[in-house]
Amino acid sequence: MADPRPDTAAKVRLVQLTPGLAGVIALFLLLWFARSIASILLLFFLAILLGVYLDALREGLARRFRLTPGVAITVAVVLTFAGVYVIWALLVPPVVEQTRQLITRLPDFAVAWQHRVARLVERFPALEPYVGADRQADLVNSALAEAEGFLSGLIPHVFDIVHGFINVVSVLVMGLYLALHPRTYEGMLVAVTPPRYRDRARAVLADLARTLRAWVISQLLAMTVLGVLTAFLFWLVDVPYWLTFGIFAGVAAIVPFFGTLVSTVAPALFVLGGAGGVSGALIVLLIGVVVHLVEANVVAPLIMQKGVHLPPVFSILAVLVVGKLLGPAGLLVAVPMLAVVMVLVRKVLIEGIYGDPPREHRADAAAPADGAARAEPATPA
Repeated sequence: MADPRPDTAAKVRLVQLTPGLAGVIALFLLLWFARSIASILLLFFLAILLGVYLDALREGLARRFRLTPGVAITVAVVLTFAGVYVIWALLVPPVVEQTRQLITRLPDFAVAWQHRVARLVERFPALEPYVGADRQADLVNSALAEAEGFLSGLIPHVFDIVHGFINVVSVLVMGLYLALHPRTYEGMLVAVTPPRYRDRARAVLADLARTLRAWVISQLLAMTVLGVLTAFLFWLVDVPYWLTFGIFAGVAAIVPFFGTLVSTVAPALFVLGGAGGVSGALIVLLIGVVVHLVEANVVAPLIMQKGVHLPPVFSILAVLVVGKLLGPAGLLVAVPMLAVVMVLVRKVLIEGIYGDPPREHRADAAAPADGAARAEPATPA
């Protein structure tokens, strides 16, 4: 008589294998779907950041002036648009004028650079294959080809502008609705969570909201301080286009490391190609380094005492990965995306699956032990 146990074991293995295989397939399809709509998810994440900012401003106005939620969100939106308009009216005209002057002087900068490179090649002939006249001509020809390609595709660029305008309006509308009714969308996410995990889901969503709010507020303050300080110091040493470079330094600060590097080197290159020479470029580099050191070691710790603390290496990796996946627009959201991922890892994986106590509980438990350890040597023998 044949032994039926092998067939039973095969069925058991099939039953155990099928859910795992289905999970892998579902995960693959989910990642493929997310990749195909990555640009839409990027807009949605930008809307979340805008909604977090408006909700934080609404809550602050309601608490300070005892306003109703509807009135507070209206005042928050009006103040935001008024602030943008004032900044636009005060800064855009001089920035546009300085940028126009900068563009008109670019040929002069290019000629000055060619003379400097030619003198450098005369002193060091080994550099001829890399920065010689032939190499410079190739760079100029490639730049002209890029310009011709841009002009020939001007009509598609017009449609891109229209599409970008639609995207901006969509982000504004979604952010406004998220700020108006945050509990509605939070409740929907909790409702689709299995009942035994709903408390955990509420805690995760609350932690995500706190983290994103802290990042938005601290980032805006840090960018403002960095831009104002850079523009002021450039104005003191008479750097050309100081306002443009100051605003650029503040905006570029949203991209960790790389934004700092570009906003420090770019003004120095223009000063080096102009009348400032090597000494002026070194002064500009020194100002950029000092400003960013002050921002990183003085301003950022004061602003982010209760904010977001992200490992620098992870921040750089996030910029590289998200920039590769989503393009230049992804650089704007790389760091907040990293903050979201770290919150999910801590709340879901470390605390939920591994069962480690929450971070604040570990800190509270460690405090008495540290106090006892410090008090122990003071006790009499």
